[in-house]
Amino acid sequence: MSGPVPSQHEITILAETFRLLGDPTRLRILFHCLDAPKPVGDIAESLDLSQTLVSHHLRLLRGARLVRAERQARQVFYQLSDRHVSDMLKDMASHINEDPAED
Repeated sequence: MSGPVPSQHEITILAETFRLLGDPTRLRILFHCLDAPKPVGDIAESLDLSQTLVSHHLRLLRGARLVRAERQARQVFYQLSDRHVSDMLKDMASHINEDPAED
């Protein structure tokens, strides 16, 4: 690892973030929002989930600063909060598809 070792407080925040990412539904929501901002209704319909459940997960993801919301007229659109989040998702998806023989 290059750079300073994270503080105990930072480690705790990272652990909580990874705990949130451990939920398959939240990961599906994040991947669905990877390419463009999406309204709650679109996320719910595309993933075959209730809007209430999607809203609950988005609230948690927003609290962890993994997504951000932008109101446009009467709809709220959600997107990944920044490139760090999208890069991490893409990198981990790529990682799990690597051939173990390459190690």
